[in-house]
Amino acid sequence: MTGYMSNGCIDQDILLQALECLIKGTARLLRYGDGSPFHDLTLPCGGALSVWIDPAPDKTALVAAYEALLERKPAHLTFRPKSETPRACPDAITIAYQPKVTLTLAGRGAVLRATAKVAHAIGFDVTGFSPDTHDLAAIEAFCKHAPTHVTSQRSIIRLDLDEASGFLTLFHDHEWEPSFLAAALATPVGFIGALGSQKTLSARLAHLASLGFSDQDQQRISGPIGLVPSLRNADLFAVSALAEVAQAFAYKQQVVVDAKQAYQMA
Repeated sequence: MTGYMSNGCIDQDILLQALECLIKGTARLLRYGDGSPFHDLTLPCGGALSVWIDPAPDKTALVAAYEALLERKPAHLTFRPKSETPRACPDAITIAYQPKVTLTLAGRGAVLRATAKVAHAIGFDVTGFSPDTHDLAAIEAFCKHAPTHVTSQRSIIRLDLDEASGFLTLFHDHEWEPSFLAAALATPVGFIGALGSQKTLSARLAHLASLGFSDQDQQRISGPIGLVPSLRNADLFAVSALAEVAQAFAYKQQVVVDAKQAYQMA
């Protein structure tokens, strides 16, 4: 068993029910919380949760969804539950899965290091760029692949970013930003954020405008990055910035799971 439901309140009962379904070879629709027949299993939040257990799912559909997520494409799975009880069931339940959010960081110093560390801890796939080799060594353990050393702005040509990607520039010396932001704006990246004050943001947008970027392009850049303004502690800034990234993607995704975990759970 992997994953959790309702923060673990009912997981052991789901496990027992699933084992029974496997033995009988029949599917089962369970309900916990409000309106549930299991009066001894309550949800402290006061809500309700329905769980569909299928011992013989459509493996072809599961593999297709798994492979789509590995290719960073959206996937859908449709289930047609039939309960053992007379309780009415929906004709079909379709769940939309989006690729796991990746986060690309370009920067240097304590803020870059802290953001990479926290992003890795909460499950983002992290990619890093920096002109500082000491910073690259410090964040390597938190990156999915070895971070990239950039030696000049001319070397920043292309970024591999898709709609399920976030991109942050984390420089105090902002001369590195234009090339990175230009490369990010050339992609369908789902979120762009930049470190700096409101004054820095105005100067940044004016510079991008002088390079030919439209108002629509400029509006794609969120800044100053972070839900809490004017933080000086690098770790707190990382939490604030990543909370804004999470907020940006929350409304886009009905279900967000790692592709491998989705396959195992299904």
